[in-house]
Amino acid sequence: MEIGKVSQWFLKEVILSNLGKENPNVIFGPKVGGDVAVVKINENQVLIACADPLSIIPSLGMEDSAWLTVHLLASDLTTCGNPPMYALLSYNLPPHMDYADFKKYWIAVHEEMKKLGIAIIGGHTGKYVGCDFTVVGGGVMITIADKDNYVTSRMAKPGDLLVLTKGVAISASSILARAFPEKVEKELGSKTQKKLASMFKQFSTVKDALLASKVGLRSGVTAMHDCTEGGLFGAIYELTEASETGVIIYKEDIILDEDVKAICELFKIDPYRSLNEGALLICVKKERVDELIKILRSNDINAAVIGEIKEKEYGKWIVEKGKKQKLEYVDVDPYWKAFWDAFKAGWK
Repeated sequence: MEIGKVSQWFLKEVILSNLGKENPNVIFGPKVGGDVAVVKINENQVLIACADPLSIIPSLGMEDSAWLTVHLLASDLTTCGNPPMYALLSYNLPPHMDYADFKKYWIAVHEEMKKLGIAIIGGHTGKYVGCDFTVVGGGVMITIADKDNYVTSRMAKPGDLLVLTKGVAISASSILARAFPEKVEKELGSKTQKKLASMFKQFSTVKDALLASKVGLRSGVTAMHDCTEGGLFGAIYELTEASETGVIIYKEDIILDEDVKAICELFKIDPYRSLNEGALLICVKKERVDELIKILRSNDINAAVIGEIKEKEYGKWIVEKGKKQKLEYVDVDPYWKAFWDAFKAGWK
């Protein structure tokens, strides 16, 4: 049974080759590594939109599930460098879900949208046979921007430096620590379990992206892409596919927390290729990189230069201990197997 995003082959051969009627107002449409779509509205403005699944995860609770739903959508949209303005949310709920629980969830969605300045402008809510937790629908977020005041993952240029915020395996580590607290505490200690579990509120790149935009969109920051399934290496591969560029990554410069490393070893997953919601890739011009990192760090967001964008012909490379190896596409995130193996093994 396959879980998670479809393969790159299926995406290219089936989805991306059948996209309805062509429209000249579509500036950026769907593409591997594309976080947002951009549509021309008039001579001065564009509409920018993204779509993502909506989740209710019983083990997280209603309020945290709501926070996650809002921020996963908003994290995609803010990679354009502009704050979200509107949202549409469609819920296909399990028949056994209690409306009192959904009310708690919905009020939390409302409150978080309000904090971020987002108006909910439509959607759908219903209960249907065959639906179950954790994915319970799909959502869209939209903003409007000046035609020259946004970026996409396709705008990375050779010579840009690649900056990573926070680190690797942020969400994989935190979810595993929450899902299997007894095992993690027994093997790694109570302090580590609590630290990793508390990283949940780092699963957003909204703050990262909007702070990065202060360096200047296009004049400083040229592209952004949030890390999700496939982790850091998957996100870098997607970004370079979207922008039709090459890249060189220096593995020793990548931020890897010691406790994150320990839990990844416990669950036998590669931290560089595992779920990494909360980390943002930022392409920035060399002369503005110090300014970018200063802004991020002064707002309590760790950041580091991990590589450089190259010409497409250069290829995609990782350097570790002086040796180069090819950066390969991450077709299946190892987190999913690790989670279900631990569940089947009776870990708690």
